[in-house]
Amino acid sequence: MTEHSSDLLRLLASRGYIHQLTDAAGLDALANKQVVPGYIGFDATAPSLHIGSLVQIMMLRRLQQAGHKPIVVMGGGTTKVGDPSGKDESRKLLDDAGIAANIASIRRAFERFLTFGDGPTDAIMVDNAEWLDALDYIPFLRDVGRHFTINRMLAFDSVKLRLDREQPLTFLEFNYMILQAYDFMELSRRVGCRLQLGGSDQWGNIVNGIELTRRIDGVEVFGLTTPLITTADGAKMGKTASGAVWLNEDQLSAYDYWQFWRNTDDRDVGRFLKLFTDLPLDEIARLEALQGAEINDAKKILADAATSLCRGETAAAEAAETARRTFEEGAAGDALPTLAVAGGSIGIVDALVGLGLCVSKGEARRLIKGGGARVGAEKVSDETLQIAIGAEPVRIAAGKKHHGLLTAA
Repeated sequence: MTEHSSDLLRLLASRGYIHQLTDAAGLDALANKQVVPGYIGFDATAPSLHIGSLVQIMMLRRLQQAGHKPIVVMGGGTTKVGDPSGKDESRKLLDDAGIAANIASIRRAFERFLTFGDGPTDAIMVDNAEWLDALDYIPFLRDVGRHFTINRMLAFDSVKLRLDREQPLTFLEFNYMILQAYDFMELSRRVGCRLQLGGSDQWGNIVNGIELTRRIDGVEVFGLTTPLITTADGAKMGKTASGAVWLNEDQLSAYDYWQFWRNTDDRDVGRFLKLFTDLPLDEIARLEALQGAEINDAKKILADAATSLCRGETAAAEAAETARRTFEEGAAGDALPTLAVAGGSIGIVDALVGLGLCVSKGEARRLIKGGGARVGAEKVSDETLQIAIGAEPVRIAAGKKHHGLLTAA
């Protein structure tokens, strides 16, 4: 591991966040000399971010813990364009009202992880629509566009991969990397931002912003990316059979969020404790060394700590207690997802989808066909089964780890 002198880079390196750095010595020196404002951009394509964005949020948290200033940039402007990185097709474009509603909803998650305010190390949230919406097309092309060559833009992975797969890339999306580079320069001017953080797929975009800021303003800024976070079996972080693991509670219950972490692969426990919790490194070393059934204790600690950060300590404790009662006592915990049923009965397929245990009716039918659905203790083999709802709640299970309750409306 490279030796760093600043608290910032030592913290990031020790917990596994650093993949690439544009100038480690320069950033180290700057972090020792002053508060470093650093930013990450998040497009507002949904009412909530999911766990795929969590390592970036935690990086901003680490920035603040090390005595520096996090800048959350909401992509009110860039959401109207769409980042082509890692995408095979253009995403659906939202109108201004939809983007504004998503930004307001997403902010709630950040308030759990960061301290916002007016102090030198307090986090701020800005919307890049403030400057992107005001751009005049011809002056922008003349002043900014001339610093980008088509030859180089075609070589970036976000563009090259789409073209190699013969998937259409719109001119709108092709502009995204220029707009992101402009964001960095604008943030440098407005709030003295000196660092852009991001995932490894953003390296090219970050370097563009650094070069643009240097060429036009003569200001030195820095870039740092994280490794691509995958699970031990190679799956992309945040994707599960049941769909995305959302950060906001109205998109995913605290119980299901807790269960996601509880179900972590044994091989990922130590790494995820470093990335997604504030537990001290010596405690993490002890936990990841546990063997056999004892590793389950480490997973519960991971689930408790990660859920406390995102949903609060009370929600985490309730989720843990629900899990204990469900799996250790066979009871139905209070925090399980619940569906109120009108009319006295509901079909098993509709119940599985309505509780969020399956994302579609097709998935529910496949679950039933594979023997993974249960009503109470009974395995269900008939996808046309109607479940009668009386005074007592009826427990539904999808596999061994996902449960829900049906109650009378």
